[in-house]
Amino acid sequence: MARLRAGADRAWRLGVAVAGAALALGAAPVSAQQREVPPSREAAQYSFAAIVKRTAPAVVNVYVRGQSRSFVSPFADDPVFRRFFGDFGMPQERVQSSLGSGVIVGGDGVVVTNAHVLKVAGTAQISVVLADRRELNARVLLADEKTDIAVLRIEAGPGGGQARFPHLEFADSDAAEVGDMVLAIGNPFGVGQTVTSGIVSALGRTQVSRSDAQAFIQTDAAINPGNSGGALVDMSGRVVGINTAIYTRSGGSQGIGFAIPANLVKLVVEGALTGRKLERPWLGAKLETVTRDIAGELKLGRVAGAIVARLQDKGPAAEAGLQAGDVIVGVDGHEVDDARAVHYRLTTRGIGNQAQLDVIRKGRPARVELALRAAPPGAQDARNLAGAHPFDGARVANILPGTAEELGIDAEEGVAVVPGFRPGDVIVQVGRERIGSVAELDNALKQRQRGWLVVVKRGSQLLQLQMAG
Repeated sequence: MARLRAGADRAWRLGVAVAGAALALGAAPVSAQQREVPPSREAAQYSFAAIVKRTAPAVVNVYVRGQSRSFVSPFADDPVFRRFFGDFGMPQERVQSSLGSGVIVGGDGVVVTNAHVLKVAGTAQISVVLADRRELNARVLLADEKTDIAVLRIEAGPGGGQARFPHLEFADSDAAEVGDMVLAIGNPFGVGQTVTSGIVSALGRTQVSRSDAQAFIQTDAAINPGNSGGALVDMSGRVVGINTAIYTRSGGSQGIGFAIPANLVKLVVEGALTGRKLERPWLGAKLETVTRDIAGELKLGRVAGAIVARLQDKGPAAEAGLQAGDVIVGVDGHEVDDARAVHYRLTTRGIGNQAQLDVIRKGRPARVELALRAAPPGAQDARNLAGAHPFDGARVANILPGTAEELGIDAEEGVAVVPGFRPGDVIVQVGRERIGSVAELDNALKQRQRGWLVVVKRGSQLLQLQMAG
């Protein structure tokens, strides 16, 4: 038995060594069939050094410095002074800074990081520090807060010319499996480049963010503040995700970290380089996550999926043959646990393509081919309201087909509050005036009144609000 184990150990170590050598030579990534559990504890002591040497030079530190001007009064703590003279004072420069990580994904200096890394007050100056400690300026190509992805380009250093940078390729994040080994590379707490190892703990985590465009990879590789925007790489040395968030009670890593899947990051990068903003395909249907009660009523085998609650006439879902009451349980062969997972799969599939939906219809499986296209254009009118009325300071927009789906609004007419009054509220009436557009709302609010009767649709309820003028 000992001889057999020793032989297995040698064979496993030889396989790992061959894989490491192939990786160093730039060979094809390890396939799913080559994933193996180490036969012993000794075999599991193999080093990740070959992978780190290849990937670490493409992971950078991102420093953001913003400068803004504010007015500080020497009497700010005196309530009597503030009552009569208000808030004013001497101008004072305020400096805010942010520290994160980034990944070079193009030899011409294209860098991916998190959008929240760039959020500082005032005019921001962005510096990228390479692994060899060179510090270069960078400019923003795109910062998409919805996906929390930002794309930068490193500017030429002293001497000019087009420099070439070490960079990483994207993996197919749909091919990742729970249990795959991964490395997280970044700059936690500003201590310097750090590598941690772990596994893919879960896939398709949709409750981490409010955005329907995200379904995160969960990992137990240590991720801490400063790791945001860093690389989560697989054993082939490719970027499987961009580290972005953690669950923590202490402020540090507790083994629950999240990364944005590479397939979504790749779409945002391509959009930044071509000038096209990431757009979610228009479904033309309202989806709701299957609950335990719904699963029991429909006699589903598991509490998962998204039920079609409502269809829009002539929308893509209706034209594809989806019906109210259908439960979507899979998209392109991938199981979906909730409505957000469906939207994520359609987003990463991309406008102009076809998506194959697996549905349960009246207890029987069915398959639907859905054409993915953009929402039809409309008279988009988004503006900030100001004046002596209840909506002073609110931002409102006309409800278009795409707006309703993006905000999760169950309404086809009215004006949405984007945010302000309460995000998702739909203004349908002010006084005696029915509201169908931002222009109509603006005109209604110009009529000065002592009191305002506002009818708001909040979810499925109509609320009448009597507000002072």
